[in-house]
Amino acid sequence: MSKPCPLCGGSGIRQTWIAQGVAFVRCESCGLWRQDPQPELEAVIARYGDEYLAYETARHMEYRAISLMSLSEAGLHPSSSTDTDGRSKAIVEIGCATGALLAAFKDSGWDAFGVEAGPSMAAYARSNFGLGIATGTIETAGLPDGAYDVALATHLVEHLNDPRSFLRSVRRALKSDGTLYLVTPNVDGFQARLLGDRWRSAIRDHLYLFSVRTLSALLESEGFSVGYTGTWGGWPAGMKPSFLKKPFDRAAKRLGWGDVMVVRARAVGMTGKGG
Repeated sequence: MSKPCPLCGGSGIRQTWIAQGVAFVRCESCGLWRQDPQPELEAVIARYGDEYLAYETARHMEYRAISLMSLSEAGLHPSSSTDTDGRSKAIVEIGCATGALLAAFKDSGWDAFGVEAGPSMAAYARSNFGLGIATGTIETAGLPDGAYDVALATHLVEHLNDPRSFLRSVRRALKSDGTLYLVTPNVDGFQARLLGDRWRSAIRDHLYLFSVRTLSALLESEGFSVGYTGTWGGWPAGMKPSFLKKPFDRAAKRLGWGDVMVVRARAVGMTGKGG
């Protein structure tokens, strides 16, 4: 029997997908998709070893360019590294993988720190980009309270057993006016609607599949105010007829039906250190 929905507490299931040998269920009440049953935390972390490092390093600079473009649209720029008093801003990236993205901020003058559960990737980020990295999850990283202007997590929240615990830990680590940026697949996008359980993000490694609505609801329930959402990616790459890709990509971005979303949310009602 399924556990209650972690977003709304509902027990009803509206829809089920079977993909890569696992089941994804959609909550009847709020629409949140989640893998059910969920793997244990130890099994999840074990997936991110040397093989995953090889997967990441093969394209991490390409991923970095895409992430920087989407984050820029959401208002986060590596060049904005100082506050109004000229002090360096502090950024923490959770799930920083090889450190390629975080290094763009460090090289622009940010006080940058990373958290990465995979030991191989954490070691790579330290040795190749000179980054300070805590190996583990945000719950075990020992981040100081109220220390960061910005928290960043790209393609992480969908991998977590407990997104609420993650958000609570992020909120504690942010300054009173701190901002969280999330990038994650959009289950309400055109591609997911078209392909269903054949969607490229319905995979074993993804424990949750968020829409703009369900992710915003989760953020707001944990003390964040959502200030921006954007999506991109329309017609699936490689799918025929290929001439549809450019117009569908433009339409998906304009209408909010993109395959991937970026969300900017501010921590509200905080009592940590001011910015």
